[in-house]
Amino acid sequence: MRHKEAYEKVFRLLEEHHRWFDRVIPLIASENIVSPAVKEAMISDFGHRYAEGWPGERVYAGCRFIDEVELLCIDLMKELFHCRHADVRPTSGVAANLAIYTAFTKAGDVMLAQSIPSGGHISMGPDIGKTGAKIGGTAGAVARLKVEYLPFDEENFTVDADRAAKAIEEHEPKLVMLGASVFLFPAPVREISEAAHAVGAVVNYDAAHVAGLIGAGFFQDPLGEGADTVSMSTHKTLPGPQHGAIITNSEEHFEKIKKAVFPGVTSNHHLHNVAALAVALAEMLEFGREYCSQIIRNAKRLAEALCGEGFKVVGEKRGFTESHTILVDIWEHGNGAWAEKALEEAGIIVNRNLLPWDIRLGRSFREPGGIRLGVSEVTRLGMKESDMDEVARFIREVIIDKREPKEVFQRVSEFRKEFRNIHYCFESGRLAYEYINLRLQS
Repeated sequence: MRHKEAYEKVFRLLEEHHRWFDRVIPLIASENIVSPAVKEAMISDFGHRYAEGWPGERVYAGCRFIDEVELLCIDLMKELFHCRHADVRPTSGVAANLAIYTAFTKAGDVMLAQSIPSGGHISMGPDIGKTGAKIGGTAGAVARLKVEYLPFDEENFTVDADRAAKAIEEHEPKLVMLGASVFLFPAPVREISEAAHAVGAVVNYDAAHVAGLIGAGFFQDPLGEGADTVSMSTHKTLPGPQHGAIITNSEEHFEKIKKAVFPGVTSNHHLHNVAALAVALAEMLEFGREYCSQIIRNAKRLAEALCGEGFKVVGEKRGFTESHTILVDIWEHGNGAWAEKALEEAGIIVNRNLLPWDIRLGRSFREPGGIRLGVSEVTRLGMKESDMDEVARFIREVIIDKREPKEVFQRVSEFRKEFRNIHYCFESGRLAYEYINLRLQS
């Protein structure tokens, strides 16, 4: 393929992606869509610049406006999360967690976290090569931490606070990581923090999935409940750019975090996304409570509707979910990999997901027993509770009824015609997946 052909193919595929996403139902829990204003900041000249260090203390010139924007972003972050300190330089949620590891641990220290089958994130996983674990991750492979798991209550889908306190006393960790990539219910932060602090451990709460809900006053208040620090990504229930942040109320912890972020785990920190995050934070302060309230209502309704359609939805005893996420055990109908592919062909985008008991039953992350769904993006497209009933019916037709996915896709595409605009932002009503062609503009 000649260079110009490759060049043109890239843009053709980008445009096809936009047209496709304008027709599908996006239910990936770790994704959202930004407003036109956030997108404008993301394509600004900030994306070409460097600003290593803290605002006002840069090792690069040319940062006069960059510094102002970053300081504004910090102020908005502190206002949204009611905290004393914020660092908006981590380039992702994983980078934020790496900064936490760098600030508060050294190689060989013990960290307690949720296991990946129980909802924990890969950034909290052990080193496969050294431990023989079936699923590994950043904490072991990069930070060289010894990872022990917090006991998990499968029935209530949360960390078992009493058993966790005993595990903390036994292992005497330097760091306890709360939070997960399947985060249905609030974590027992107060109980865990008391046990951790008794052995001198730092407690970090990974709010990657629920940061928007927390900022809007829902789910829980991790700093208020005893966590020392909170790390997050900024593009899930907080509908900003793909970036990261860390917040705390402790001056001592914050000084360690600042040094860990730079020069520890970042150089330049993607300044266009810092500007875009500032815009998203302003949107959340203005519209976040309404938006996140609707997210939670939609998630609960979708879970109830799926249960009514014959699915085994995890967490039924506790009302299925208190967040944007739903976890469904679909093993009796087929494995998660099959379901993910079949639903994608029908225009319903979800991801396969391990269930807490999958490894015990001999299943793997390649063909797990579950699928994970999230409603943050469809809520931003304007969907409400009654629309969740229709989404559940589409999913039933594919997974339980085994209808031809392409046939279902035609009706999914028709359904999506009513939900093409961005909501909960200052410039509402703009097309969500409009492709912006800068090459052909004069």
